[in-house]
Amino acid sequence: MLVGSIQKLPYFFKAKPLFGMDIGNGSLKVMQTEPDPRSDTSHTSAKTLAKLVGYGSCSFDKSAIDKGVVVKPEIIAQAAQKLFTSGLVGDITTKRVAMTIPSYRTFTRSLSLPSLSSKELDEAIRMEAEQYIPVPIDQLYLDYQQIRATNDNREFLIVAVPKNIVDSYIELVVIMGLEPVFIETTMSAAGRLFSNDYQSDIPTIIIDFGSLSSDISVIDKNNMLATGTVQGGGEIFTKTIADTLHVTPEEAHIIKTHYGLGVSKRQAEVREGLEPVFNQINKEIKRLIRYFGERYGNDRPITQLVTLGGGSNIPGLNELLTDRLRLAVRPCDPWQYLEINNLKLPSRADKQMYATAAGLSMVNPGEVFKK
Repeated sequence: MLVGSIQKLPYFFKAKPLFGMDIGNGSLKVMQTEPDPRSDTSHTSAKTLAKLVGYGSCSFDKSAIDKGVVVKPEIIAQAAQKLFTSGLVGDITTKRVAMTIPSYRTFTRSLSLPSLSSKELDEAIRMEAEQYIPVPIDQLYLDYQQIRATNDNREFLIVAVPKNIVDSYIELVVIMGLEPVFIETTMSAAGRLFSNDYQSDIPTIIIDFGSLSSDISVIDKNNMLATGTVQGGGEIFTKTIADTLHVTPEEAHIIKTHYGLGVSKRQAEVREGLEPVFNQINKEIKRLIRYFGERYGNDRPITQLVTLGGGSNIPGLNELLTDRLRLAVRPCDPWQYLEINNLKLPSRADKQMYATAAGLSMVNPGEVFKK
């Protein structure tokens, strides 16, 4: 989903390659892929395979971003320069970049409207946004896309993002010497990644575990129908384990990634410490399942839950969710949708953190401005 007035810049219409850049809480991940029609998918869980061109990640001081706004772009730009110079696996061959805004910094809502002209539709959506978004409309970039249609109504997904956040991202990439062509939410990138899965055509709950939040969405036939966010992600899990077990953050990170919620001497303590966060996640998932059933009926119920994102690499996480929700829960490994092309893979613990960058890298340049 394109955000705001970025599409007004004429040189963005050229269908040239692009790469994905995921700016997180103190980290930056990049990935470039290209379609490979020669790929043999008969022995994979993917509908199509994208050919991996290059990827990499770097860290930067967290003070560079404040409440979603890039306030010290030079810090991120310096870290990125080192990454592009000597830290990549493979290569990034283009300056055109697609980025994400963290979903918890955006306002998202689905809306049903009767058939309207384009002008009437713009006005109706703007009026609806003014009613439910607690930010003046002139301080937001507002975008929408149709997700369903019936004989009487059309359903839209509305996304609004504070202009100061978007503008700070654009300023950053210009400082980096890049061309910003596309901005969307992290949930949209996760949905695009999952659209490559063989089981993406059935109603699915997707949980994207980020560093600070867990973004939850209902996707059916590649359409995002409902969304929710819970404050609690990988960094929150680490801090909670550190506080619960009275260990250092470094020790807590090791405990989280090696033992997590699985069997260990301190399993009971870890689970007890993380219980409040997972209670909120379970509550939000059940709310979305109820919403889906009430709005779309129970003819095609939600039958699977997919986890992804850097905060999902906790042993025992999928088993816990399966037990709590009575749904089939499985991880979404972003690398299963890629033709690696003899490039070195990241470590097991780092694989999931590239989910958003991978989803971004799969944006079709020719579709960016098809609206």
